[in-house]
Amino acid sequence: MNANTTPLATASLAESMAALGRAARDAAGVLARCTGEQRNQVLTDAAAALRARCADILAANALDLDAADRNAIAPAMRDRLLLDETRVEAMAVALEQIRALPDPLGAVLADWTRPNGLRIQRVRVPLGVIGIIYESRPNVTADAGALCLKSGNAVILRGGSESWHSSRAIHDCLVAALRANGLPEAAIQMVPTPDRAAVGHLLSGLGGTVDVIVPRGGKNLIARVQQDARVPVIGHLEGLCHVYVHAAADPEMAREVVFNAKMRRTGICGAAETLLIDAGCAPALLPSIAARLQAAGCELRGDAEARALVPGMAVASAEDWRTEYLDAVLAVRVVRDLDEGLAHIREYGSGHTESIITADPAAAERFLNELDSAILLHNASTQFADGGEFGMGAEIGIATGRIHARGPVGVEQLTSFKYLVRGSGQTRP
Repeated sequence: MNANTTPLATASLAESMAALGRAARDAAGVLARCTGEQRNQVLTDAAAALRARCADILAANALDLDAADRNAIAPAMRDRLLLDETRVEAMAVALEQIRALPDPLGAVLADWTRPNGLRIQRVRVPLGVIGIIYESRPNVTADAGALCLKSGNAVILRGGSESWHSSRAIHDCLVAALRANGLPEAAIQMVPTPDRAAVGHLLSGLGGTVDVIVPRGGKNLIARVQQDARVPVIGHLEGLCHVYVHAAADPEMAREVVFNAKMRRTGICGAAETLLIDAGCAPALLPSIAARLQAAGCELRGDAEARALVPGMAVASAEDWRTEYLDAVLAVRVVRDLDEGLAHIREYGSGHTESIITADPAAAERFLNELDSAILLHNASTQFADGGEFGMGAEIGIATGRIHARGPVGVEQLTSFKYLVRGSGQTRP
């Protein structure tokens, strides 16, 4: 089916989606029994297929980019959608990094013996069948498929319509690798239609065959999933990330980290959206930080104190403190001290990622211990909020909730555990 195919009739779509669920459930049983070596070989072959089919993937991506240009999508979203040889190679490398991770399945997490002689072990197992709903970024197809496979889960992928051709070309590489190794192709499936009604069916749990949903995308997608899902959700709110430049910050470090946190890639969830700077260093430091950002094309929106130090800076509205721009825009506020900086983050942050730049260990420890975001950094860019940078190979997303998974969702976060209890005839009195 191609992107121009007429959406399936409602009854037909319901049955098609139910069939995906049944096939995924069967495949999950096979994956749970196969060896880590088998799963690793699929990842090896999938990485090779990505490289061998790079031209086909880029041709598919060109179709998506043409459609995006006709629809005049935002530059940040277009950057998320864009593939080139470097990004295809990065996908292949990510698969190889995931392959190199220890096999999570069967790992004994705890082992103890009770006074009555019962031996109890807590052992890592797959979640089962995972539904993943994502937008624009076609590389998620490779990352999500590989992470689920490594962790022994079957997955049903539903990418955005804007990346329809790219995602299917990448998915073909994964399926070819499964087929070559005798594993069920249904281990990594894609929803076969861009019809948005398919999302509703997936969120329903497909008759009990889907164990968990992982959304990756914008605020509206996450809100819909959290509202409509009938199965557990591992999700994140928007990446409203802060960098706080403390009065004891090293000036050159502050300039470098703030610039990287905002401008390395503006369209990712780890990009800084608000700069907080201490009144004690703002007069000396903010003008040079702002000049470098503006020279790179970043629009700054500040409070009165920030605008007094940087003439021409736009006025920040109350809404700017709550906005994930995913673009070359940065809100700037001068705060009196660490207490005011912490209070601002608590009020406006989304619980994703925050960074403090300071040479004062006590200030850093307060920042790290008193905030409750999923990722907190000291003297480092927020753009390190990434599973690959954490040594996890890749990630499906950054979870900001507190149940099951938090922070980068990688291989271990896509597993659960069960208890194995071995006895010698014990009965309970």
